[in-house]
Amino acid sequence: MNFTDRPRRLRRDGIREMVSETDVQASDLIAPVFVDATTDVRRPIETMPGHERVPVEEAVARVEEVLETGVEAVMLFGIPESKDERGTRAWADDGVVQEATRRVTSETDAYVITDVCLCEYTSHGHCGVLEDGASEGDVRLTVRNDETLDLLGKIATSHAEAGADMVAPSGMMDGMVGAIRESLDGAGYPDVPVMSYAAKYESAFYGPFRDAADGAPAFGDRRHYQMDPANRREALREVRLDVEQGADVLMVKPALPYLDIVRDLREEFDHPVAAYNVSGEYAMLHAASEKGWLDLEEVALESLVSIKRAGADLILTYFAEDVAEEL
Repeated sequence: MNFTDRPRRLRRDGIREMVSETDVQASDLIAPVFVDATTDVRRPIETMPGHERVPVEEAVARVEEVLETGVEAVMLFGIPESKDERGTRAWADDGVVQEATRRVTSETDAYVITDVCLCEYTSHGHCGVLEDGASEGDVRLTVRNDETLDLLGKIATSHAEAGADMVAPSGMMDGMVGAIRESLDGAGYPDVPVMSYAAKYESAFYGPFRDAADGAPAFGDRRHYQMDPANRREALREVRLDVEQGADVLMVKPALPYLDIVRDLREEFDHPVAAYNVSGEYAMLHAASEKGWLDLEEVALESLVSIKRAGADLILTYFAEDVAEEL
């Protein structure tokens, strides 16, 4: 039988890569960097092989390591020297992210994005100011949304003042993009874009990050302000609100279990779409590789290709450096 349409003709060496539909490049990737104000030496993150917490003094050197692989953008996460109920170190002029941002932007060519949230800075580990009386075992735990918005605006503005190129609010507070946009514009930073964690789910894949950033809740959970993993249509409602408030880039988090959401955003909105290939996705591939069950290099790249194929323009990933070096 003579098949006139034989797709395998285009899978042979020489033509295969020429007709490849999806291409991951180093410029698509954003590398997370953890800066720790409580240490003066680099500390490996046990649950995230290959990653470390670095002191403020090492932030520039760490970012330069990222740049050497071809990755051009980093996202800074901070571990402060002290915490309190309101997370006041998050917007301090001499805060860990502010100090690291000044050094990195003045001494490197990296594009610096900063995480805007309170969970790493509050003594209770939640992403905002808690209702009075909230405590361990309180199933009605809620965050005081509007009071938290004021603080998120202060954090974002302090990051812009330190030189951040972009800010990325991750707390899933209602109205957070509008509050941050108003704060940035009012402080004279209308050109600093906002990458909103517009569809952030209450996921079990965040475990290693909470170890890395020392941001796990001391009690309760975040299901009252992060999205239900069962909901798809809700994501479009959430994202549409962020777009109306002035979000410049739309983030989906996590990435691999939510590729349908990435595709929905790509089809519904004209904005750049980002996806966060989170710590649990990274850790499980490393664990399988250590068992000899998977080829880490191959599955890492395949994972990022799938995220890009689903519609993401940008990928925040702990694989950024390893994959970039192999591209």
